[in-house]
Amino acid sequence: MAKLKLYSISFILVFCVQIAFAQMNYSTKNKKAIKFFDTAMENYQAKDYKNCETNLQKALKEDDQFIEAHMLLGQIYDEQKLYEKAVDAFNNVIEIDPEFFPNVFFTVADEEFALERYKDSKAHLEKYLTFTNNPPKINKRATFLLQCCNLSIGLINHPVPFVPVNLGDSINSEYSEYSPSLTIDEQTMIVTRLRPSDKNTITGRSMEEDFYSCEKSLDGTWGKMRPVGPPLNSHGNEGTPSLTADGKILYFTICDRSDGMGSCDIYYSQRIGKRWSDPINMGVKVNSSAWDTQPSISPDGNTLYFTSSRPGTKGYSDIWKTSKDESGNWTSPVNLGDSINTDGTEQTPFIHSDGKTLYFSSNGHPGMGGMDIFYSHMDDKGNWSKAVNIGYPINSGDADGYLFVNARGNKAYFASDKYGGKGGLDIYSFDLYEEARPTAVTYMKGTVYDSKTHQRLQAKFELIDLSTSMTAVQSNSDAQSGEFMVSLPTDRNYALNVSRDGYLFYSENFELKGDHSQLKPYVKDILLQPIESGSIVVLKNIFFDFDKTILKPESQVELNRLVDLLKRNIRMKIEIGGHTDNKGTPVYNQVLSENRAKSVYEYLVNKGIDKSRLSYKGYGLTQPMATNDMEEGRATNRRTEFKVVSN
Repeated sequence: MAKLKLYSISFILVFCVQIAFAQMNYSTKNKKAIKFFDTAMENYQAKDYKNCETNLQKALKEDDQFIEAHMLLGQIYDEQKLYEKAVDAFNNVIEIDPEFFPNVFFTVADEEFALERYKDSKAHLEKYLTFTNNPPKINKRATFLLQCCNLSIGLINHPVPFVPVNLGDSINSEYSEYSPSLTIDEQTMIVTRLRPSDKNTITGRSMEEDFYSCEKSLDGTWGKMRPVGPPLNSHGNEGTPSLTADGKILYFTICDRSDGMGSCDIYYSQRIGKRWSDPINMGVKVNSSAWDTQPSISPDGNTLYFTSSRPGTKGYSDIWKTSKDESGNWTSPVNLGDSINTDGTEQTPFIHSDGKTLYFSSNGHPGMGGMDIFYSHMDDKGNWSKAVNIGYPINSGDADGYLFVNARGNKAYFASDKYGGKGGLDIYSFDLYEEARPTAVTYMKGTVYDSKTHQRLQAKFELIDLSTSMTAVQSNSDAQSGEFMVSLPTDRNYALNVSRDGYLFYSENFELKGDHSQLKPYVKDILLQPIESGSIVVLKNIFFDFDKTILKPESQVELNRLVDLLKRNIRMKIEIGGHTDNKGTPVYNQVLSENRAKSVYEYLVNKGIDKSRLSYKGYGLTQPMATNDMEEGRATNRRTEFKVVSN
């Protein structure tokens, strides 16, 4: 069981020193008891616990009210991690004379808290805090433990839904599996496995940490875990993986490597096709001479959260973050601040696919003992909310951490050895209760092709928040397979732009603001058109109010991409075409579509595109792309597009 005990031992050692210099003032006058006790003290100093206990029991047989014997008995039980026996011994001291050594109230409370006997611990802490002249540092600790007791009692009285499910033989083995990381579509999982080393003649280690991965089958079951292999797996230990949403970059920890900056450093590797690149140290901007580990990459790939004990850390370890600048370089890490970090230990950060919900473990925030899991939300100004304990029985008196929450926010994955399992730590999943869920995120996946040759293409993807014109996600399709996967946070409306030199861009619109309880992923292949005369691109992020011809501000994102395309292809001439559905008269629709096309034309001219390269035309309702019998079809027909006239 993970312990929070920090000061109990020091109390007893002080007591033992006191009695060593004041043997004539024992609480007993029984000479036989004192003789046995003195012998027990000699045994204790020699770390001979067996004979120490024997002599203490003999002393107590002579006088069961011998307080010092009960105290020392509690001490040796504590040092042997026999905590239940230690509590009984210390409680005997309190029962005999509660005023004899007031610090014993804190000592037994600390033990009881570690045993998850929160009500007993609370009562003893409250009594301890009534004494005057307590050391300030111990008073602070007692006050914190009292907060933990009150919280724990409340959490146990109001448990949250929690039904862990072992992921089975495909994932788990007789060895320990932990630190799960999944792609955004939950089709690929990578974990750390601690297994017997077949290289111990090189490293001297009997066990080593390697990465294992598996894929989900069509029937929804997991395939067999297989080693990722070199160059990721090596003679050393690799752990705490964090995959980008599309599974193309892996951030992880390696310790004691020759190119490291400190004891443990953060590395990354890129996957092209089926192969991973050699691990690359993230360098002096990110890593330090201290302990840097447990990375978690944001959904846009631009912010990395991690654990570090570097200078500026508030406790033993804190959670830090580094972000990419406009040039794509990682900046100096910053501490996440007081809402997250304490004077204790914070670790195992996981940033959800929504980019604003952080899960982490801590023993510095009030909790149930060991390391509890907490979560916090980031507001629009980048400030983190007060950390919230995720609740009982997800948390317990043990060390809890390494939580991973899927994109939808309804399922969590974690490692535990508390529920039987296959051996050591196993990977489990459970349905995450509503209050602890992040914002739901969906995704778009598919393959990019050349529309003429059907060759697979590498292309750039940009997901832009239409309300701010800021890029939310940026990535590339795979250089070999052309496959892509882009996360789509559901609380915004987005424009998606797919581009590649020599091709016309592709645009898509995602209206994801509001309630999306039935959210489904978008699976779609992208056909990029080579730049040639006659090619037509529908501009899906050009917006007008009903019956209006003035461009809405959200249209600027798409129009600026068109401006950029024209500036990069200076010989290209285009025609802007406006189209309507069949609502209204043909004459009305002709005028409306032409005026809307003209608005786009004027925007491009105002952005510096020569008029000689542009023309516009209204087609009204004459060129429908879908039936006008349904609203969905009519919405498709209400469009703005451009056609390449010459290039």
